[in-house]
Amino acid sequence: MNISETRSGDVIQIQIDGRVDTTTSPQLQNAILQAFQKGSKLVLDFSGVEYVSSAGLRALLIGQKTANSKGGSMTLIHVAEAVLQVFKMSGFSSILRIE
Repeated sequence: MNISETRSGDVIQIQIDGRVDTTTSPQLQNAILQAFQKGSKLVLDFSGVEYVSSAGLRALLIGQKTANSKGGSMTLIHVAEAVLQVFKMSGFSSILRIE
């Protein structure tokens, strides 16, 4: 998995490419938490993500809880249909902001 970060004003965007699984989810979680140290608005671009495991869901849940505690926001964009189905089946579609 590759992660890159860009900043535009007060919005930090993280581009994720690859699988978010047990091996790579700590890297995603770390990137999310570091981004929230720099700002309160985070956008995760999932256009390059084809798979998310339960460990990946946990990293996203921690990110969402961090956003809520800081009065910020975390939005997922360009989510593939297969990944969106995982979010729907797990109930995460009602927890996460997905556009």
